Amino acid sequence: MAKIYSIINQKGGVGKTTTTINLGTAMAACGANVLIIDMDPQGNLSTGMGVEKVKREKGVYNILIDNLSINDAVIKTEIPNLNLIPSNEDLLGIDIELSNESDRVMRLKKALEDLNSYDYILLDCPPSLSLLTLNALVASTGALVPLQAEFYALEGLSQLLKTIEGIKNSVNHDLMLEGVIITMFDGRNNLSNQVEQDVRSYLGTEVFTTKIPRNIRLSEAPSHGLPALIYDHKCSGSAAYINLAREVLNKSGWVIE
Repeated sequence: MAKIYSIINQKGGVGKTTTTINLGTAMAACGANVLIIDMDPQGNLSTGMGVEKVKREKGVYNILIDNLSINDAVIKTEIPNLNLIPSNEDLLGIDIELSNESDRVMRLKKALEDLNSYDYILLDCPPSLSLLTLNALVASTGALVPLQAEFYALEGLSQLLKTIEGIKNSVNHDLMLEGVIITMFDGRNNLSNQVEQDVRSYLGTEVFTTKIPRNIRLSEAPSHGLPALIYDHKCSGSAAYINLAREVLNKSGWVIE
C-alpha cells in the first residue's frame, strides 16, 4: 500500500511544486517507486517536469470527472522510478462540475485505492483549500506542509492544521501531519532564523530538521523542464532535498540501502 502525501499550503509561492518535484526525484533515487500528481489547474508541476501541454490531454480532470483509470493517465518520466499524472486548465471548473455530486471529495481516493505499483504518491495541491485540495487530503495518509521562512508564514498555518484535523476526524481517519518543511531559508537573515525558531517552538519534532535554502538553481530548473537534482545535483537546494528525502523515507519506515 502506497504512502500518499499531500504537499499543501493555502499560500502560494511557498515551494509546494518545487518540493513535489525534487522530493519525488530524490525518493526515486533512493530506490522508491514514486508517482507525482499535479492537482493544480496552473499545471506548474507538469511544466517543471518538461511535459508539453499537448501531452496533458489525459490527467487529473479525466480521473475525477470521467472515471479514467489512473494507469491510463500516467506519463513515464526519464527519471527511473518516477512517473507523473499531469493537469490542465479543465480543472479550473471542477468545483462547479462536482458541486452536486455526493462523492465529490472522495473521487481521488476511490481512483487510487487499487493502485499497487507505487511506494509513494505525492500530490501537488493548489494554493487554496478548494475541492481539489480536499480530494487530495481525503486520499492521503499524510500531509507535508512547505512553510516559507518569511513574515506571515505562521499566519495561515493554524487554519491549515485545523483543516487537516477536521478531515482526520470526519472522512479520513488515517490522515496525519507528516511534517512541516521550512523553505526559502536564508541563514543570514534574522527573520528567517526567527521564523524557524517560532515554528519549531510551536510544532517541535513535527518540523523536519532539513531546511530548504533560497537557491537560484532551484528557481532556474523549472524553466528547463528538469528537477533541480538533474539540472544541478551539486547545488545547495539539491543537497537539501536529498537530505529531506532521507528524513521523509526514514520517518515512513523505508529502508535506504
